[in-house]
Amino acid sequence: MKILLDMNLSPAWTGVLNQAGFDAVHWSTVGPADAPDVQLFKWARENEAVVFTHDLDFGALLALTGVEAPSVFQIRTQNISPQVLGPRAIELLHRFKTELDNGALIVADELRERVRLLPLSR
Repeated sequence: MKILLDMNLSPAWTGVLNQAGFDAVHWSTVGPADAPDVQLFKWARENEAVVFTHDLDFGALLALTGVEAPSVFQIRTQNISPQVLGPRAIELLHRFKTELDNGALIVADELRERVRLLPLSR
């Protein structure tokens, strides 16, 4: 699975995810730091990547646009370091691979997760 890490996450996530068998890239290596969210979405869609983010705007963008891709994996925790959240994120990415491959919004914190299939309806 290809994963595009949003600018609000440390580039250190790429190493953690790549070691776990994912093909992860940080946005800073493929696009401008100040790019609007729609530009990340476009890149992710064209490159069949899941957007991994801590930004709450991505769920809203999915709902407003009604798109079927890209999938978004959104973490909602205070500590977003890969050292703390890495094992849980990796487990969830593997567990929900089918949903992410087919279009989904996964929202996760330290204890629970919610899966919504795309397109999101208002």
